[in-house]
Amino acid sequence: MPASADAGVILASASPRRAELLRQIGVAFRVATDCQVDETVQPGEDPIRAAERLAREKAAACRERYPESRAVVAADTMVVLDGKILGKPADPAEAAAMLGALSGRTHDVVTGWAVAGPDRVLAGAEITRVRFRVLTAPEIATYVATGEPLDKAGAYGIQGRAAVFVPEISGDYFTVVGLPLSRVGEALKSLGIPFGT
Repeated sequence: MPASADAGVILASASPRRAELLRQIGVAFRVATDCQVDETVQPGEDPIRAAERLAREKAAACRERYPESRAVVAADTMVVLDGKILGKPADPAEAAAMLGALSGRTHDVVTGWAVAGPDRVLAGAEITRVRFRVLTAPEIATYVATGEPLDKAGAYGIQGRAAVFVPEISGDYFTVVGLPLSRVGEALKSLGIPFGT
């Protein structure tokens, strides 16, 4: 749901979590869900480069569709375990398998971000390390049954019910949620986009 019908900032994401984060720092924006790109990671592509590339491509696609906007904010989040990217699970069985793989392990969450203004694009990728405690089979089954893991990379949302699975992170919490607010805020400020109280 758009925060402002005539805002000059566009969020190129259907994620309600990213929208909530932008609202949290006082950005007036509208959501565009019609700027889709192919999110396939290229063979051998490093997750950090892939996340930033996809964020840039999403921002560019939305910028082309809405050239009147003052800025487009886009992002792409990946969960990486032992060098393997864990995307959104296809079904409950795959979600349970992902959670089982993450159980008792430390993994990386990479969020690529891009802020595209009229004449330049600011972009990057942030990494946060996340440690899961050991999960029991009933815990995994109960969590999967909520449906929460099915639309999330790595089959969990740290800001949701899976918060109890995570005793420790190293890095930016908002990177795990899906939008590194400090980096995006700096980029908006450098483009002269007002926000905040």
